[in-house]
Amino acid sequence: MSVAVHNEVEALSTVPKELLIGGQWRPAAGGATFDVVDPSTGEALCAVADAAVEDGLAALDAAAAAQASFAAKTPRQRAQILRRTWELLGERKDELAVLMTLEAGKPVDESKAEIELAREFVLHFAEEAVRISGNYQENPNGGGRMLVLRQPVGPTILITPWNFPMSMGCRKVAPAIAAGCAVVVKPAKETPLTMLALAEIFREAGVPEGALNVVTTSSSSSVIEAMIASGKARKLSFTGSTGVGKKLLAQAADQVMKTSMELGGNAPFIVFEDADVDNALNALMLTKMRNAGETCTAANRVFVHRSMIDDFSTRLAQRMEGFTLGRGVDEGVTLGPLINARQQDTVDSLVQDALAKGAELVTGGHKVDRPGFFFEPTVLKNVPADARILREEIFGPVAPLVAFDTDDEVIARANDTEYGLVSYLFTENLRRAIRVSEAMESGMVGLNQGSVSNAAAPFGGTKLSGLGREGGPQGIDEFLETKFIAMQL
Repeated sequence: MSVAVHNEVEALSTVPKELLIGGQWRPAAGGATFDVVDPSTGEALCAVADAAVEDGLAALDAAAAAQASFAAKTPRQRAQILRRTWELLGERKDELAVLMTLEAGKPVDESKAEIELAREFVLHFAEEAVRISGNYQENPNGGGRMLVLRQPVGPTILITPWNFPMSMGCRKVAPAIAAGCAVVVKPAKETPLTMLALAEIFREAGVPEGALNVVTTSSSSSVIEAMIASGKARKLSFTGSTGVGKKLLAQAADQVMKTSMELGGNAPFIVFEDADVDNALNALMLTKMRNAGETCTAANRVFVHRSMIDDFSTRLAQRMEGFTLGRGVDEGVTLGPLINARQQDTVDSLVQDALAKGAELVTGGHKVDRPGFFFEPTVLKNVPADARILREEIFGPVAPLVAFDTDDEVIARANDTEYGLVSYLFTENLRRAIRVSEAMESGMVGLNQGSVSNAAAPFGGTKLSGLGREGGPQGIDEFLETKFIAMQL
């Protein structure tokens, strides 16, 4: 058995595959399971427990039962749990990276980078746990005092996505633990193994029984709807599509739940005529090609000044053609597959629509004829305004380029979308940088850089890209309620 194969077998054999409810690993009701598929081969890796509605409700009952005692833990105790989790993630980074690559498809080096980002979130919120503050002041009218407390919102449902199962898991679980909220985590059915492994690490780090529950299921909508309708959860945090987010918001409204929604994106990437082109290309490769383009912050519409679009497209195509496609666990692979056949078909449909409407194919443009769900790195130039690819989230390794002439024109076109997660702009002119950054209708702006994810900064969008923020000092606020105590002296 080769070293690579041995590592794969070991990673799969050691991860739990049951539901974590009330501190115990247990099978789903009736023993139901579903397969986890390797997207680089299309073959099943293993099977995990397939929770039914009754399992989801049992997990929420466990969280509700644990809430009071967990909230009573001191801030330092909660911080120590997170600090120990941070240490364990570092010690087990290599084996966790192999596990994530097997189920998500991304190259191992990308998985390792994601684990480091996940660790940053855990460490950040370990530090935030002991900084939850309130207020004490004299009543302005005299005769009393005003106290303001920050307390955990209560039992929480966390729904994590398949594209970044470790970092998004930590970005939600860590602030909830820091705030003192017991949680039920529902990972994506495509990538449940990473969360199951992460849950075991949190347990080893000292999370009390019932404070962290994990429910894997192929019937997400029915299980989540039942948990929300029960009225026992007071907070819902979701990362995923805008369509699903809208449905969850409607369900949460009946219970007046506190919600955080990190939804879809349609990020503009603007390259002005005075930009550092090499820096812009490096940044575009980072934001466009990380996880094969399957990221909500990926550059979706690349606006390049007309004077440089021909040169820019040629240089971009050369870089795109340098990727090595394959299984992420294999040495030398730099680009993995898309997550499933449905996403592969979606990307293909968007590319074919753009070409039919007059876009120029510079490189790529096709599914790859091999097992798994691969798509060629693709560059399209002079994409027409009516192409679907400029309106819909691509979630694939495709860069559609559009020429522009003036600042006002590109600002208007960049903002002409129902989404508002992140914008990227590249210019060496300080005044232009500030003016355009302020004009972007998005929750985040990457100014001369292609990554905006930072544990110490608030992550989130405007318009149909969501509600609330994750990360930064704002990230823990999402799991806290404000209580005012009026005291008469």
